[in-house]
Amino acid sequence: MKDCNQCGKCCIKYGNGDLAATQEEIDLWELFNPDIFEYVKDGNIWFDPKTKEQLHRCPFLELEPKTKTEQADKYTCSIYLDRPEDCRLYPSLINEMVRDECEMIEIVDLENPKKAQKQLDKLMSSSRSSSY
Repeated sequence: MKDCNQCGKCCIKYGNGDLAATQEEIDLWELFNPDIFEYVKDGNIWFDPKTKEQLHRCPFLELEPKTKTEQADKYTCSIYLDRPEDCRLYPSLINEMVRDECEMIEIVDLENPKKAQKQLDKLMSSSRSSSY
């Protein structure tokens, strides 16, 4: 399994209403991060603060400037430390990564998905609670 190359596919794919935030996260944003909370509507995330329409992608996904035109797009999250738990836990399963065309997956991972899942679990252990 490769390291994440920040291709943004996961953030782009799940930015159209497919992510959720816990009520606790929403409450914390309301108190401490009103710039994030303004994108919440009726307990759901990533709505335009002005029009109240669902956004097609996360408003906090930022395309990094390229230093060379031939470079692949690279994305960052401007709320990385305050991102929803859904984001912190992704990716959780190898088949999820395959479905989403995650660029971390290698042929060797597809040949031995159980081993790849163990590797992924180890890689993501710092993002997941011990009960996961």
